[in-house]
Amino acid sequence: MDTSNLFRLDGRVALVTGGSRGIGKMIAAGFIAQGAKVYISSRKAAVCLEAAAELGPNCIPLPQDVSTVAGCQALAAQLAQHETRLDILVNNAGAAWGAAFDVFPESGWDKVMDLNVKSPFFLTQALHGLLKASGRREQPAKVINITSIDGIRLNPQETYSYHASKSALIYLTKRMAARLVQDAIHVSSIAPGAFASEMNRVARDQGERVAKLIPARRIGVDEDMAGAAIYLASRAGDYVVGETITVDGGVAHANAGSAFDG
Repeated sequence: MDTSNLFRLDGRVALVTGGSRGIGKMIAAGFIAQGAKVYISSRKAAVCLEAAAELGPNCIPLPQDVSTVAGCQALAAQLAQHETRLDILVNNAGAAWGAAFDVFPESGWDKVMDLNVKSPFFLTQALHGLLKASGRREQPAKVINITSIDGIRLNPQETYSYHASKSALIYLTKRMAARLVQDAIHVSSIAPGAFASEMNRVARDQGERVAKLIPARRIGVDEDMAGAAIYLASRAGDYVVGETITVDGGVAHANAGSAFDG
């Protein structure tokens, strides 16, 4: 048994949506460090280009808004201009919305559900051909959906559409996995907890307070997220299909005290 390259991604081509900041950028940087060529996409072109320049020559920006089916198809077409196959897709782009029950708006429902549930499905559908071109039984292509511990347990916030969307994406991961495994494409998900990011401003701005609510007594750092994604993307994770890996310091499954927003 040779384990020397178990976590390497040399020669692999990856696409990370929402890859210009936060969790997406953590994952992109981790993939690059393991030898992959990584395309990152985000809605804001300038931010996408800046992040790619920071991540180095093996990171290529493909700015695109994937909140619509047309945007997903456009991104797939952009990638197809550069590559004949896709080894790893990370569906990370997402949104959140908080408002009291009595005033929670339809716009906050639709924005979150479209980007968090609809887009991962239709982007994967649009990239199905490139993923199939990569997938082999001995080295399957990978789709990694970024879900959340808020799809597993409640947080104290009134984030109705976010909770619903992440729970839906966890189950959609299983349904997609059951179909795409036939094409040697393995689908799984990562459910992060508290990581400092634009979306999780509480963890970013009040890290010490948040850490006290987490069994591991700290918030997540870049290596925690990159490590989980590298595991699933690499040979090490080839036998993981349809599973959601929780990366939250124990909040969802090992917490006898208060839950915290993830």
